Amino acid sequence: MTQQKYILYLVTAFAVTLCFSCKGKGEEIRKMRIKSDAAIAEGTGINLKYVDSGKVTAHLRTPLLKDFSNASFPYNEFPEGVEVTFIDDQGKENVITSKYAIQYKNTNLIDLRQDVTLFTSDSVTLKAQQLYWDQTNNWIFTDQPYTLITADGSRNEGDLFDSNKDFTNFVSLNNVSKQYVKETKEEE
Repeated sequence: MTQQKYILYLVTAFAVTLCFSCKGKGEEIRKMRIKSDAAIAEGTGINLKYVDSGKVTAHLRTPLLKDFSNASFPYNEFPEGVEVTFIDDQGKENVITSKYAIQYKNTNLIDLRQDVTLFTSDSVTLKAQQLYWDQTNNWIFTDQPYTLITADGSRNEGDLFDSNKDFTNFVSLNNVSKQYVKETKEEE
């Protein structure tokens, strides 16, 4: 056997051994390249519409979305803010905005932070620095100070807020309130 053939056999055997030792390791190699604390995907100029039974139920807009599905507790981050419009069956819209948000995938909880404002279709405005939205139970809450302003200008301020999405089951702590009451004449 010539020296060239011997080197060719040696190189071929080495290459085959190398290929077989890497078989099935592609996923492990990809995982090593992604930092454990890095987003696996990013999107800019996001404009999503959620559709249920052919009807648009929500419209999400954000300049930047980071997907951390690879984290041990997966989440989406909206570091430059988010605006979400919720549309009910009657076509009424409620809009919520914040300068920062995180959506936790396992719990369906959204953590909205920094200048959070919720405008309801019946002209109620809720303002807070942090607000949680429990998507599973349609529940809104915060343990931070908040201000609630109704259509007639009545105000409610407090240190804790806990309510269903319609504000019909409302709990608050340390309230200061200013209410406008319409005076009516009683019949004699």
